[in-house]
Amino acid sequence: MTDTIDAVERALTSEQKETFDARVAREAARIKHDIRNGQFDSDHVAVGLELEAYIVDSKTQLAPAPETVFELNGCSPELGVHNVEFHTTPDAIGAESDNGGSGFRRQASELHHIRDSIRSHIDDVDRTLVYDSLWTIPPETGTDAYLRAGTTEHGIFFAENVRPIPRYIALNEMIRERSGGTVELGLPGLDTAPSMLVESLATSIQPHLQIPDPRDAAAYLNAATRTMGPLLSLTANSPFLPADCYAGVSAEVAADRLARTPHELRIPIFERAVDTGAEKCRVPADADDIFDVIDRIVTDPTLVASSTLETPIPASDADPCDLSVFPTKRGTYWRWVRPVFCGQTPRGGAETTAVPTDHTGHTNHASVRIEYRPLPTQPTIRDTIGVQALVTGVLHGAVTTNHPLETLTWDDAEESFYAAVADGPTATLAWVDDSGTHQMDQDAIYADLFSLARRGLSALDVSDETIEWALTPIESRRDGPYQTPSEWKRDRVEQAVSAGTPLPAAITQMQTAYVEYAQEGIPFAEWS
Repeated sequence: MTDTIDAVERALTSEQKETFDARVAREAARIKHDIRNGQFDSDHVAVGLELEAYIVDSKTQLAPAPETVFELNGCSPELGVHNVEFHTTPDAIGAESDNGGSGFRRQASELHHIRDSIRSHIDDVDRTLVYDSLWTIPPETGTDAYLRAGTTEHGIFFAENVRPIPRYIALNEMIRERSGGTVELGLPGLDTAPSMLVESLATSIQPHLQIPDPRDAAAYLNAATRTMGPLLSLTANSPFLPADCYAGVSAEVAADRLARTPHELRIPIFERAVDTGAEKCRVPADADDIFDVIDRIVTDPTLVASSTLETPIPASDADPCDLSVFPTKRGTYWRWVRPVFCGQTPRGGAETTAVPTDHTGHTNHASVRIEYRPLPTQPTIRDTIGVQALVTGVLHGAVTTNHPLETLTWDDAEESFYAAVADGPTATLAWVDDSGTHQMDQDAIYADLFSLARRGLSALDVSDETIEWALTPIESRRDGPYQTPSEWKRDRVEQAVSAGTPLPAAITQMQTAYVEYAQEGIPFAEWS
């Protein structure tokens, strides 16, 4: 514990932050130099993925993840002790490196391998892995006690259910300090929280798209901002807080909370949990070029420094990915789309199966990726790969096939995104279609969006067979009984409440059914 306290205290000192910021600026300048010299150019478009999930016990109550799962390749810890995160190895997409889109099938294969490995470690301890966007059956202690549990040592609050990693503890301490010890959420049923642990309520999937020319990054980021509303509207999955947040309220109050709660609670939870008065998490402003984005990362308010800065400063001619501090600073550049610099070398070839690889230290491949962050965790791996392919196709299509989506204003794109947060599948969205027409009709928007995705994937030489395999589970949501998981959840709960079931019990019953459906691995569009 003493070493952890020392590390946290160092990360929070003004002297450490000054040294850290100077190194960040130096490394940023080197990244820009290396981009200009072509050292971040890549031969391939490639795809990867982060998938966040959580663990429950035999009663479907939130439970800690066994430490042994983090010894598995492709699996890493996250903020909460109940969280697990999958990382896929990037796969090249394109005719010379891939056989008709096998990369997407390898992504699916790797996710299945990671899932099966985790299951083999948790079955013996009566645990279940859940793909969901927000846990709603609290641990036995209750949500409030779970979020508040902790001790203070040397003036530092150690949240009992935050994973004891110095960076997490230091971030939590700084956010608590700037919020006066209370995180203001203002959500129906959860007005405040004592720390950023509340952010661990929510989980997401984060598709990554590696682009060959980093000078195109701004175009991809700007296009990504304009897709967030329609894509979130089709994938919303977090309409409820933990069930006990609704305990002890009248039927009238319960109905009011249901009416006021957004379809995608994950977004306001994250934005408010990490807010420091500087809007640290938000929709990014349009960028002129990749150098503009790098400068924004440098000037974004620094919350905590790296606790260790004793390593020598890399020379100006060092390997492009010999970066000691810039990745740490970029990690708190909380925007709903953002760039990633360096990573693993993408896989190629025609094989369709893949196994997880060790991600520790494998960041020596100089590349630039677009990290797409606004989407909630989906119920199954099949749905997850469908969303990954949809994001890839739409972004690549928007940038390379002369689609006029870029003419949608930033203000309209932001409004469309938050409309999807609030209303999910019934949101009033904004889009510019292939003819240049400003669209608000959902049927027209999605017809154009999936057409654009197919064009983008075809431009990457993904076969028609793979395109349909990937996109159909997501596109068919439009024709199913429920367009989004959030709609399925709300309908289940509202029916139970109408039949006289108290709201907390209705949420618990719904969530139990959700876990059972998700475990079967049936794509969401086929749920009833």
